[in-house]
Amino acid sequence: MKTLTRWSNTIMERFLPDPYIFVAILTLVVFALGIVFTDSNPLDMVVHWGDGFWELLSFTMQMVIVLLAGHVLASSPVFKKVLSSLSSSAKSPGSAILLVTVISLIACWINWGFGLVIGALFAKEIAKKVTTVDYRLLIASAYSGFIVWHGGLGGSIPLSIATAGHPYANHMGVVPTSETIFSTYNLLIVGILFVTVPLLNRFMMPKPNDTITIDPSLLEDETEFQKEEQFTPAERLENSTVLSMLIGALGIIYLIHHFATKGFDLNLNIVNLMFFTLGIIFHGTPKRFLAAVANAVKTTGGIIIQFPFYAGIMGMMTDSGLAAVMSGWFVSISNEVTFPLFTFYAAGLVNFFVPSGGGQWAVQAPIMLDAAQTLGVSYSKTAMAIAWGDAWTNMIQPFWALPALAIAGLRAKDIMGYCVFILLLSGIVISAGLLFF
Repeated sequence: MKTLTRWSNTIMERFLPDPYIFVAILTLVVFALGIVFTDSNPLDMVVHWGDGFWELLSFTMQMVIVLLAGHVLASSPVFKKVLSSLSSSAKSPGSAILLVTVISLIACWINWGFGLVIGALFAKEIAKKVTTVDYRLLIASAYSGFIVWHGGLGGSIPLSIATAGHPYANHMGVVPTSETIFSTYNLLIVGILFVTVPLLNRFMMPKPNDTITIDPSLLEDETEFQKEEQFTPAERLENSTVLSMLIGALGIIYLIHHFATKGFDLNLNIVNLMFFTLGIIFHGTPKRFLAAVANAVKTTGGIIIQFPFYAGIMGMMTDSGLAAVMSGWFVSISNEVTFPLFTFYAAGLVNFFVPSGGGQWAVQAPIMLDAAQTLGVSYSKTAMAIAWGDAWTNMIQPFWALPALAIAGLRAKDIMGYCVFILLLSGIVISAGLLFF
């Protein structure tokens, strides 16, 4: 395993470009495929790209906020103490890898936005304590927990089809989570991944001479809080604890009302509000809060510049019909036994070009649900096969790694050599689960 991971890391270091270069190449590939495999001409593909380019603006802002707010919360004195206390249980590189992976898996199963940020922040904190751990593998372990998100409580596809009036309700009805998230086969897949992913990460630990560590001083937050004399009314407001507590109280009251009336609805907006509210309260004064925001905003550039390009790719995939063509290839070789398996593979392929659970469901659902009806395959299992395919290839698609990489200060090529093996392991587990469980 050590030899294989060393070889994989070498390959990624040499050939995996920056995520922006990756999305630029992906844009050209989809452009060409659309011309070859659909009725679209070059001008049509350009129009599809331009029409879709700004379709993810709302989602882009959500991702910027989750990254920024997570940073702000993590830099607060209270949260630092919490993370430091949790990280103290890691006494060796091996235990550090196992602990980070398990925490990330749990957090991502609860909510993907929460898990992406918390996993990376927790890994950074552990790297300060266990200075001999390979920092690349530690961050890869934090990201590996993301594999279970679509089989967990925040899975967008199973939650969507469990909601009355969803877009495909007339076709498949309302599907309760007991048939998706809490189905036996899904829980078995999740359970096996909870055991095998941490162990695999532990086995991938490099030899001491191949280990790349990081100076703990480089992981310290750059925000400096200096107590200054307060002379003017404006300076008093900037250093007012009362003002921060009042704003924080608004957030706390709303969150309590939200969960009391809607149950455990931990959507991305609620996660962001939770991070922001706690960040405001834990920093104590507006001045400290704003200083933390100024420091955190430096990490959001990759998301801001790359997400519109993925939106353009989604526009070309959907408007040209290329995504439907790709799905059709897998349907054509399926039968009632293999259909969930090939649906999973089709979703994994489409996810490279449409890295959004909701967007992918909109693209693939029409053709896959019709095929499921023809073959007599369960709608719920078809939906979960798409969901797992969406989660699966995220392990080597740098789109979703951007928040974790920004927090860690690493490049995609630093962790993808390890993530390849998570992809292989999870692909075997999920395939077996969909085919045999």
